[in-house]
Amino acid sequence: MSEELYEKVKKALTNVADPHMGISIVEMGLVENIEIEEKDQKIAKITIKPTNPGCMSAARMAMDAKTEAEKVEGIDKAEVTVAGHMMADAINEMVNK
Repeated sequence: MSEELYEKVKKALTNVADPHMGISIVEMGLVENIEIEEKDQKIAKITIKPTNPGCMSAARMAMDAKTEAEKVEGIDKAEVTVAGHMMADAINEMVNK
């Protein structure tokens, strides 16, 4: 995995704030994992775990994370997985279609 791309994606994710707290999802510890998959494309695989399993903003934060990660030079695509949320399957399908 490219350490440089990992750091760029992590930095980009600091632009995504929890709308209720106004604090970046990175600073809040909501970003559980970032992996850079390098095959035909460079794909950022990001796992976000909201503090509350019923968080109403999980989908918004996931979409914002995808948008910010895909702005990173060198990243072709981002896949965001929300974990530990009661609507995780639906959110993940919506965000990654």
